Amino acid sequence: MSQKHSEQYRIIGQAIQKYRKQKGFTQEQLAEQASISISYLTKIEAPGCDQPFSLEVLLDIREALDVSIHKLLEDIE
Repeated sequence: MSQKHSEQYRIIGQAIQKYRKQKGFTQEQLAEQASISISYLTKIEAPGCDQPFSLEVLLDIREALDVSIHKLLEDIE
């Protein structure tokens, strides 16, 4: 992946983690509901990781968390 968007991926990953914890979900629960592997979710949420993911994955996570896409993207400048 290009380093061009790595910071944005990191910010989104941290937002996913924040809303997951607010919902009281474990990584395993969210991964199952979003139909992704727990290892993939762990990489997405890792503070030092810039794991790229598709819009489809982001929408599946958003749906599982029952949060607007805007909330997951609001900290991106």
